[in-house]
Amino acid sequence: MKGGVPAALLAYGLWGLMPLYFRLMAPASALEVVAHRVVWSLVLLLAVLGASRQLGALRRRLSAPLLARFALAALLVSINWVTYVWSVTHEHALDASLGYFLLPLVNVGLGVLVLGERLSRAEWIGVALAAAGVAWLGWASPRFPWVALVLAFSFGLYGLVKKRATLAAAEGMALETALIAVPALAVLAWLGTRGELAFGHVSRGLDALLISTGLMTTVPLVAFAYAAQRLSMAALGMLQYISPSLQFALGVFVLHEPMEPRRLAGFITVWAGLAVFSAAALAKRRRSRPALSQSA
Repeated sequence: MKGGVPAALLAYGLWGLMPLYFRLMAPASALEVVAHRVVWSLVLLLAVLGASRQLGALRRRLSAPLLARFALAALLVSINWVTYVWSVTHEHALDASLGYFLLPLVNVGLGVLVLGERLSRAEWIGVALAAAGVAWLGWASPRFPWVALVLAFSFGLYGLVKKRATLAAAEGMALETALIAVPALAVLAWLGTRGELAFGHVSRGLDALLISTGLMTTVPLVAFAYAAQRLSMAALGMLQYISPSLQFALGVFVLHEPMEPRRLAGFITVWAGLAVFSAAALAKRRRSRPALSQSA
């Protein structure tokens, strides 16, 4: 668990602020933004791995099962990225926030059903409260929450794949982006032939922002991969509420999306569940420390 919580906080904190970041790229389509994220992330990761002389070791570890696993991860994260960027650039930031409120429950479910993780009674109470809040938010939504469902299940399954990853965080991210770099370049070329490419045609500021997506994509995803290998799916999931809480605040107070009182009640219930779960997890961790020290 060492280092897992700070890494998760870094990842979720940066993702929580992403709506503001992607709104600055409004002249570029969601498809173009995602393509740039892939291309510039790969450039950055190859530079880092090359400088640390890890590229050769990565090539030697490649195998068909490994490529298949990371191809699945790349597909899932691509679906998540396109849906997310589209939502925050088309007045659906609160729908995206709902998706990431649902995501922790998906993570907890995967942890219990697939990985055999166990929760204490108090942790189950926290999960139940959060589930009730999410269910209320879904019912109170003015439209079918397809954005929320796609975001939650695509990234939940991505987290499960990364949980079982055998590569270091940066190496795994490099392999993922390499697997989808050619389609990303093809998308940019296609947009260029249609006259819909914003890069190089709007402003130098926008070009710089699109290039910066490499850094802003790589840092939280590498931190997330690091945390996923050190935390339980339940703990990883409940910490996830940091991100949609920030997105919620931005959607209401900065982007001025409408917020009805009944939806606010749902968010408050979710936060209560997070507080209960976090307190229970912290208490369980403190109880386990004396046992670990005695066994040592």
